[in-house]
This record gives sequence, C-alpha cells and structure tokens, in this order.
Amino acid sequence: MKRNHYVVGLIMLTFFVISFLTNVIGPLMPDMIKGFNLSLTLVSFLPFAFFIAYGIMSIPTGMLLERYKEKKIMLAAFVVAAVGSLILAIFPNYLSAVLSLFFIGCGMAMLQVVINPLLRTAGGEENYAFYSVLAQLIFGLASFVSPLVYSALVQRLQQTDQPSGWIGLIAKFVPTQLPWISLYFLFVIICVIMFIIILASRFPKVELGNDEKAGLLETHIQLFKKRTVILFFIAMICYVGTEQGIANWVSQFLYTYHGQDPQKVGAETVAYFWGLMTAGGLLGLLLLKLMDSRVVLILFTFLAMVCLAAGLFGSTATALIAFPLVGFFASVIYPIIFSLALNSVDEHHGSFAGIIVTGIIGGAILPLIVGWLGDHFGLRAGMCILFASLGYILSIGFWAKPTVTNKTIQLFRKKTTSLP
Repeated sequence: MKRNHYVVGLIMLTFFVISFLTNVIGPLMPDMIKGFNLSLTLVSFLPFAFFIAYGIMSIPTGMLLERYKEKKIMLAAFVVAAVGSLILAIFPNYLSAVLSLFFIGCGMAMLQVVINPLLRTAGGEENYAFYSVLAQLIFGLASFVSPLVYSALVQRLQQTDQPSGWIGLIAKFVPTQLPWISLYFLFVIICVIMFIIILASRFPKVELGNDEKAGLLETHIQLFKKRTVILFFIAMICYVGTEQGIANWVSQFLYTYHGQDPQKVGAETVAYFWGLMTAGGLLGLLLLKLMDSRVVLILFTFLAMVCLAAGLFGSTATALIAFPLVGFFASVIYPIIFSLALNSVDEHHGSFAGIIVTGIIGGAILPLIVGWLGDHFGLRAGMCILFASLGYILSIGFWAKPTVTNKTIQLFRKKTTSLP
C-alpha cells in the first residue's frame, strides 16, 4: 500500500481518544468509592471489567477484521463504547459501572486490533517503531489531559451559577451528588463525533497482504504453536500489568509507608507518572531514529527497574520522584514490544495483533496479584513482583529477532573523495 498520511493522522486521533476514555479510571476511583459506597475489593472489579474485555474481544475482532474491513470495525467500536458510556450516564450505579466499563473496554480493544496493523501498513514497516512511539506519546498526552478535563468539568457543574451551553445541557441529567457522571456524557459526545468523522472519511482502500490479514480460529491456533507468539503475548501481559500495577497502587504505597495524602500527593504522583510517560515518548522518538529499537528497550527498561527500586526502598522525597520516572522510562516499552512482535513474524499480522492486544488483560491480572501479595506480605513486597515482569521485558531486547528493523538515521556517513 502507498504510504497514507491521512490514515496515519486518523490513527493518531484514535489513539488519543482511546487513552482519554481509558486512563481517567484511576482518578475517578475515589469518587466511585464514595458515590457508590464501595469497598476496595468491589471497586477493584471496575478496572478488572475494563481490561478483561480485551481478553474477550481482541481475538474475535482480529478474526472479523478481514471480512468487515477497518472502517466498519472502527464504526462498530465507537458504537459499543458510546452505548457503554450511556449506560453509566443514564443509570449511575455500581452494576451499571461494571457493565459500562466492560463495554467501553470492548470498544477500545476493537480499535486497537484494527489500528496497530493498519498503522504498520499506512506508515510503512520501516517506520512502524517510530510511529508506534509517536502514538504512545499522543496516548500519554491524552492520559495527562483527561483528568484535567474531568476536574474542570466537575468544578464547572458545582458552580453556583447555572452553567450554559452543552455543559448546561449535561447538567440537567447529572445527579447533584455525582457530578463526575458528567464525564460519561462527554464520552458519549466524543464517541458520536468520532463515529461521524470515520463515517464521513473516504477511507483509502487498504490492501492487506496475506501476512497482514486476520485469519480464522485455525490461524490463531497455528500462531499459538509458535514460540515467538507466546513470548510476545506474555510480554504484553507483563507490560500492561506493570503499568497498571504502578498506577493503581502507588498512591496507597505512599500513604502506607510515607504517610502521604492519597487524595493530594498520591493523585499528583499518578498524574506525573502519566505526564512523564509523555515526555519519555519524545526522547524515545529521537532515540529510535538513532538506535536499534532493541537497544532502546534494554536501556529504558533497565532504568525503569532502577527507578522502581528507588521508589520502593528510598525515602519519601526519593519515592515522589522515582515513581513518576518509572513512567518516563516505560514510555517506549509498549510500542517497541508491538513493533518487534509484528516484525518478527512473516504472516498473519492481523491475527497476531489480536493475540497481542489480548495480552492487555495483564492490566486486570497483575494488579490483583500485587494486592493479594500485599495482603499477605505487605504492599512493598507485593509490588516487588513488578521486577519480575520488567525483567522479562528486558530480556526481549536480547532474544527478539525481527525480520525488519526500525529505520535509523546514519549520523556519520563514509565520505569518498575523488582524485584530481
């Protein structure tokens, strides 16, 4: 396929929306606990419902992608996400929240299965690692923006003056004691806008080769027989589990071991974690134009492990700096894993993408393991399990053998001189 910048731009916008709808769950947790009178165990099922949706929807979406093509799958994904958002917006209760997050997770899983192999094709295999990190940069930016939008929206609704415009319209349907529900009305609006944009767009005909197409169940069984597929599937479980393990537990860790206010210091630390992940993406973009992606992965993962150790075993001041820095160095891990995975097999990239995205269920599994270990051995010991997951990711840089490596800039070219 001819390189298509419009498709790349649309994919980047989609990544922003996915992150905007996904990573606001953490900041909303205190409101959900208070609004629905939940225990920590019950509230933990909310992000679990979201991430388990990836495990249920990813492979079926990969199987349907060849038949229904990218545009129809993306339209369906935003319909599913809009319905999920509307459920919680109209019926604000705990069971609705679980169902809502599951539907939104299904929609986000469908989108990720579509846009990752599409990005590889539209932007070029040799540029895939670069575009993937650019997408992660945009993903992190949305993660930083969404809590700010949520805060501003709630403050506007709580003003004494009656809000006007679309916020005033939303206010008519939002319970006074649950102003954060307004965010899910906003999600519905965003999903509708994205639906219209995609529907109105003239999608170029994307001719995926046999290596890009998603296959049937037999194809997935065939892929799971390959050692490389299993190894990268585990890698995705490890990465998302590590990311969510830190984002979900760092506030409680700072409260337990350093006496820091989870509503203020803890929340700010999580925000800086996502914010520095965005900043790390900028450095990652530069390094991927200068170095092999495997080298970048080894370097950044090692530094993430160092920062995690400093956060877990250092002083209060050290922890407040070290935990956000884990996000900085984790910024390139997800896109590099994805690019190395797809560039390590010669066929069935659509199906393989579905398998990899299924690994996002690590966001439901690993944080629960941390909590279980924390109940028995202390939260610090529980969070030490993240060293094992990061160690596995570190090993990828040594055993990955992609057939296509990321395109780099040659700084020093050999100059030839001609004799007079």
